[in-house]
Amino acid sequence: NLVSRYVRNKNLACGKNLVSRYVRNKNLACGKNLSPVLRDKIALIWEPEPMEEKSVILTYEELAKKVNKFANALKNLGVQKGDRVGIYLPMIPEIVISMLACARIGAVHSVVFSAFSSQALRVRLEDTEAKVLITADGYFRRGGVLNLKSAADEGIKETKIEKVIVVKRGCNEINWQEGRDLWFHELAEKESDICKAESMDSEDPFFILYTSGSTGKPKGVLHTCGGYTVQAKFTGKWIFDLKEGDVMWCTSDAGWITGHTYAIYSPLLNGVTTVIFEGAPDWPTSDRWAQIIEKHKVTIFYTAPTAIRMFEKYGTDVIKNYKFESLRLLGSVGEPIDESAWNWYFKEVGKERCPLVDTWWQTETGGILITSLPGLGPFKPTFTGIPFPGTRFDILDDKGKSCAPEKEGNLILKTPFAPGLLRGIYKNPQKYLETYWSQYGSVNPSTLSSGPKGSPQAGKIYFTSDAAYRDKKGLIRIVGRVDDVIKVAGHRVSTGELENAINGYSEISESAVVGVADEIKGEVPIVFAVPSEALAKEGGENVKKAVIGQIRKEIGPIALPKEVYLVEDLPKTRSGKIMRRILKRLFTGEELGDLSTLANPESVDKIKNLIKNDTKS
Repeated sequence: NLVSRYVRNKNLACGKNLVSRYVRNKNLACGKNLSPVLRDKIALIWEPEPMEEKSVILTYEELAKKVNKFANALKNLGVQKGDRVGIYLPMIPEIVISMLACARIGAVHSVVFSAFSSQALRVRLEDTEAKVLITADGYFRRGGVLNLKSAADEGIKETKIEKVIVVKRGCNEINWQEGRDLWFHELAEKESDICKAESMDSEDPFFILYTSGSTGKPKGVLHTCGGYTVQAKFTGKWIFDLKEGDVMWCTSDAGWITGHTYAIYSPLLNGVTTVIFEGAPDWPTSDRWAQIIEKHKVTIFYTAPTAIRMFEKYGTDVIKNYKFESLRLLGSVGEPIDESAWNWYFKEVGKERCPLVDTWWQTETGGILITSLPGLGPFKPTFTGIPFPGTRFDILDDKGKSCAPEKEGNLILKTPFAPGLLRGIYKNPQKYLETYWSQYGSVNPSTLSSGPKGSPQAGKIYFTSDAAYRDKKGLIRIVGRVDDVIKVAGHRVSTGELENAINGYSEISESAVVGVADEIKGEVPIVFAVPSEALAKEGGENVKKAVIGQIRKEIGPIALPKEVYLVEDLPKTRSGKIMRRILKRLFTGEELGDLSTLANPESVDKIKNLIKNDTKS
């Protein structure tokens, strides 16, 4: 009933449900069945990086008015229902306002992580065919100001962008093109603060968010209005126990799905306060994150194992004076959490009194689908938990049979599917079917483990591309990716995309990238590249710098490799397939296994010696 009340409705108004239903104002309120609360309730707290700068606090009424003003500005620029709008902003209030304004008028937003390169931005803008881009002059990061506008200017070349709306944040010098470039605040200020929310079908597109694909080209994951908002609201309500008076800080950037759902949409749909932060959690001091929790009396803290390991590395002395009395629930997201980090987080941050919900989900699922529940558990370090009520998972071997407890296999989702599951890959329906629905197409669902049969979608199995196993009590532990995607600090990076970037350098003939475990980031890329003779003569360090520079240019600093090895040849099968499995095992020192299929087995010894000598030096 909860789902059908929202989804089976041809007249949804997502823009209303997000903000204005909490405002007691006849021009803004949504209507029946939605209980309005006081309009001076705090919706958003923004913490800037510079500590001398004041926080920005917006009530639901203030946020609603800003959203309406900017929504009207977009409409006056010709943005209509269904149009795509690019958003390339740091974590500042305007990113929330921009996303909600798009929702208000039925435009489809596509947020691009602000640390992504101009080339990464261009690829996404070309695919969406957006005509409007919202960006900023610059933003603060670790004491400096990064020029975001210059990256945006480069990224929009050869795209269909007609207007660039610029937030004045860094006050840095930028290039300005009259007629195309417009100041955000000048546009919004002159508009009315009343904007009727567009009526939307439950299956109308809501947003497109790009995620790494194993082929190298990012996939535009398409989410729709009804299903996504239902899942965002109720997973937040039940998993984080959101209620009146809560202050939630999800540390993810809005350029990722975690930031979309649990930094913006879920808290606002539940009428609680959300905190967003512009800077790094350990800048200018290693306890900055703890200061923010105490300053704003955060009750729900949701962050990634990478951040937790970083906090742990700084030591408990850094936070010994923090009591974290406001906290009542902790969450982990983005990658599997190791036992040491889990225990440290629970003991030192949660003070052994806060439930710790480890969560599994994906860009594609829109919201959390496997977790423990506060007050119910079960809580077991390194185990994510059990399927969220109403969802059914299994772990299958390659033949489609359910794996026994403790045996690793492929994690799959069975019917009935969660309402927030993606509806497609934008403009690529064939890729959508191949990526998520083709792996077990011939498997009979009745052979799978427990669960109701006879679903109208019986026979469909959603392939997550994650490996997992369960213990004897049914708790699920996520092991990692089974495709060519690695998770760097919780962010998905395609090895194919990395290889494409490296191979784009004319002096590199081919390359291979593998992901290996890292104490802080979870996984990091390792590059094996074959340079031209001319480049090889320039010296190893120069070549490595060139490769790293190419990755920084094409993708961004998030994808920088831990090591770059320059090799004469890559191990390949007789059909020409690069054996990345062998490269990874060479680096980690694991048993190589069968090498009989290799066409060039001599390459293995050469790379092995190269790694060995590099380790010695």
